[in-house]
Amino acid sequence: MTDRAPQPVDRQLPTEESRDLLALVREIAQREIRPVAADEEDAGKFPRAIFTLLSEAGLLGLPYAGEHGGGEQPYEVYLQVLEELAAARLTVGLGVSVHSLACHGLAGYGTEEQQKAHLPAMLGGGLLGAYCLSEPASGSDAASLTTKAVREGDDWIITGTKAWITHGGVADFYTVLARTGGEGPKGITAFLVPGDAQGLTAAVPEKKMGMKGSPTAQLHFDGVRVPDTRRIGEEGQGFTIALAALDAGRLGIAACAIGVAQAALDEALTYALDRKQFGHPIADFQGLRFMLADMATKIEAGRALYLAAARLRDAGKPFSRQAAMAKLFCTDAAMAVTTDAVQILGGYGYTADFPVERLMREAKVLQIVEGTNQIQRMVIARHLAGPESH
Repeated sequence: MTDRAPQPVDRQLPTEESRDLLALVREIAQREIRPVAADEEDAGKFPRAIFTLLSEAGLLGLPYAGEHGGGEQPYEVYLQVLEELAAARLTVGLGVSVHSLACHGLAGYGTEEQQKAHLPAMLGGGLLGAYCLSEPASGSDAASLTTKAVREGDDWIITGTKAWITHGGVADFYTVLARTGGEGPKGITAFLVPGDAQGLTAAVPEKKMGMKGSPTAQLHFDGVRVPDTRRIGEEGQGFTIALAALDAGRLGIAACAIGVAQAALDEALTYALDRKQFGHPIADFQGLRFMLADMATKIEAGRALYLAAARLRDAGKPFSRQAAMAKLFCTDAAMAVTTDAVQILGGYGYTADFPVERLMREAKVLQIVEGTNQIQRMVIARHLAGPESH
């Protein structure tokens, strides 16, 4: 396994401040995250201390308003931070994206009083969040969720089970979507639930192919009582809030995917330049050079796609279609690039002595989370051709 540090990506950043920010992120990644990533992932160790460090450095609230402790950075910059973190360790990059997703509802739809009460701690006070939409029988069809919230005086009583929750059992707060009305999307409401709420328990984390350091668990709500002051938005507005968050979250996944792909390309290129066969570095052979060229092209195209979507968002323009395209393309690219990286390393690529096998396992989940890539194709097609007729 090489100790050679990857070359920084030549990024086009809008300000001197953003350039300094990315330099700080690279330093933290190289010093604190990358050196222990393989061992901690193998051991299934959750890097809580890293998230505390990132919070102290102001990196957990980058796309949110400064008045509540956020970094007031455009998505164009925030997503490139995610890419750098994911290149060092996906558990960290994806974890920051999930935390931002969990803050999205309150930041976008909460009252001024709610935002003053909760956002400073969420964005820069060391807290870590999670997002609770999926359920055991409600994944792609999120609008069919069955977790219920029943009004009781000034409180709501939440009962049900959420599934596939990143940071499940370790988060300090959860943004929870629950049914308060009839069937379908109009009967769903969002709530901000403390991680230590009575009646809230986490199951044993799932045993996963990759991202073993990031706990993914079911959450059980057994009559969890939350005050109405923790309801986010209006009753029945929850699914609208969820969809808005997912549009932004899909860009986070796209950026993380390009980070993983970039890490795999860096490893493959280093190996190809160092490894000799038939008296020459294997990077001299045309078949392999073409593989490297295709890998680099996929990465550049994916990065351009997610940044184009981010700039639309920053300009206040619709970006749902472009977010779905970015999530689809970037995660498929990550799967292809990491698979080719394993092939370039040959037998060594299939061993845990080199990071590309881990990167390949991690890339797979990115095609699934926050809307499978089949769902992304449906979203894109609806924008192009309208809703399905059946």
